[in-house]
Amino acid sequence: MRIVSWNVNGLRAAHKKGFLDWLAAEKADVVGVQEVRAREEQLPDEVRKPEGWRSAHFVSAHRPGYSGVGLFSRKTTPDDVVSILGVAEMDVEGRLQVARFGKLTVVNCYFPNGNGKERDNSRVPFKLAFYRRLYELLEKGLRDGERLVVMGDFNTAHQEIDLARPRDNRETSGFLLEERQEFCRWLRAGWVDTFRHFEKGAGHYSWWSQRFGVRERNVGWRIDYVLASPGAMPYVKRAAIHPHILGSDHCPVSVDLDPKVRR
Repeated sequence: MRIVSWNVNGLRAAHKKGFLDWLAAEKADVVGVQEVRAREEQLPDEVRKPEGWRSAHFVSAHRPGYSGVGLFSRKTTPDDVVSILGVAEMDVEGRLQVARFGKLTVVNCYFPNGNGKERDNSRVPFKLAFYRRLYELLEKGLRDGERLVVMGDFNTAHQEIDLARPRDNRETSGFLLEERQEFCRWLRAGWVDTFRHFEKGAGHYSWWSQRFGVRERNVGWRIDYVLASPGAMPYVKRAAIHPHILGSDHCPVSVDLDPKVRR
């Protein structure tokens, strides 16, 4: 069972760059996308109901052209999908899907960026509050041994190894100490960074600035993750980053699980 996460930086734009060709070729069972930037009715029919996929579910922000998440399932329809945290100022941004597939719960999430309109880190408190609210929502399931996977754009590079230029970005949202400490809190509680479970080396990133030549030189950040609960980890067989996939300033990240995880 392959689960894939991708911040598409606008699903309509990604569609024009071959998103459906990628979706058809990708041997995935569940695909979560972030930064959809459109209401469901604004998406082309072939994106809302892609051929060969059983279901597609979208959550949009109240603000036009902003945020939004989507979840595609190839073989089965989720038993249930919840898309709210229960905090109004968070829920209006359309950042969350919690989908249940049998005994497996898949969380598709677009975590906030801490940058304000003036790139002044003014949204860091909101970002941290969002992290904590989702942590609280999932805490009981984690403690009870449920099979949980949280994927998406976390907008945080965990350690120096997770970005090309850590010294230059210590005051930049995405690598601030308080953001990294919040990410560490999740790992201390038992969540597993699936990619780092298999790959300890440097130079693996999932986002690059769109400035000319940056991606080619691999001056990037690893801010897209798939986290697994202790209850799900025995089923995780591999995890990967796919930097060769173009169409967004992010690339997809994935995990492969034993299909028994749903039963």
